[in-house]
Amino acid sequence: MVVNSVRHFVRPPHTADVPSRHSRCPSNAAGKAAKAIRRIDTIGVALFSVCIVLMMPGSANAQDVAAGERVFRQRCGACHTVQPGQNRVGPSLSGIVGRQAGSVEGARYSQGMRDLGVAWDAARLDTYLANPRAMVPGTTMTIAMPNAADRANIIAYLAGLPTSN
Repeated sequence: MVVNSVRHFVRPPHTADVPSRHSRCPSNAAGKAAKAIRRIDTIGVALFSVCIVLMMPGSANAQDVAAGERVFRQRCGACHTVQPGQNRVGPSLSGIVGRQAGSVEGARYSQGMRDLGVAWDAARLDTYLANPRAMVPGTTMTIAMPNAADRANIIAYLAGLPTSN
């Protein structure tokens, strides 16, 4: 810093474009711009982080799948398996999401299930599990699942299974 004749401090000419430490001063536009950029950068990083966290399979999803596997073993495992190509009283449920109803080779189906003519998706599976006989009259599946959370967990589990049969 240089002191002029009236005892005021004057900024040397080579530092004229450097923001001063008084960035809140209305006359310092460069300081305000730098502060705004830092604020935008911080908000941008925060939003990006939130998006990444939301896109990653979270622990809640993992708990749904784990709960679905547990409920599947308790309620469905006596009649169904998730091993491709292995049927029990009911067909293998490996790859059921996206598969045509009544299409597993070697499985025994009621006439109603063979004639259903739909591909299984989450909504249809939910409807079917809630009341199988209402959706497919004459079905051989007698177990209904009135609990919506159990149905959602089982569907999450089944959706993650391999698609080959």
